[in-house]
Amino acid sequence: MKIIVVGCGRMGSGLALALSKAGHAVTVIDSNPCAFERLDPAFKGKTVEGVGFDREVLQKAQIERSDALAAFTASDESNAVIARMAREIYHVPKVVARLYDRERAEIYKRLGIQTISSTTWGIKRAADLLLYSPLNTVLSLGQGDVDIVEIEAPAMLTGHKVAELTIVGEIGVAAIERDNKTIIPILSTEIRRNDKLYIVVSISATSRLKKLLGFGDGRGM
Repeated sequence: MKIIVVGCGRMGSGLALALSKAGHAVTVIDSNPCAFERLDPAFKGKTVEGVGFDREVLQKAQIERSDALAAFTASDESNAVIARMAREIYHVPKVVARLYDRERAEIYKRLGIQTISSTTWGIKRAADLLLYSPLNTVLSLGQGDVDIVEIEAPAMLTGHKVAELTIVGEIGVAAIERDNKTIIPILSTEIRRNDKLYIVVSISATSRLKKLLGFGDGRGM
């Protein structure tokens, strides 16, 4: 994946390094060139000096070709602007913004922008949100301990029971959208082709969910 990280502070530099080590093409943007000194020598990506909501800077970072963007500057206001530009102007598929303001964060979630508080969720959580391409997180509960994700049922699950996607206390199918109707399934409900599943998952069980859905080896990156 091609990923842009805006802001090279502690969180931004750590996320950039983690993504780079996982083999992704990462570009880091920061207005302070000295900030790039935080990047580990093992970082193999690119750096672009400039303000993250400047269109020329974003275009220099090749935002039009990017699969994901993380807005991790020190300013909630800047992160909100960058995230909206990425989502609404450049149509970046995955956008994550660090926002401490809880009310604003809820608004942006409804716009399709995932939000995190770096003090409570950390780099691993941000990476999961950026790389969770098969799943769409529609709601995060509490401090991000539990997500509700939506996904079109993989072909491999057609004919299988909801019970096979259930791990008590960790993973559960909350609803199924089928034929323009939404139902609350029971364990014996059969999954059909073209079903849209709404799954409640504990963050600690995301790797297990990926395995159940047949997404690679289930590793976060």
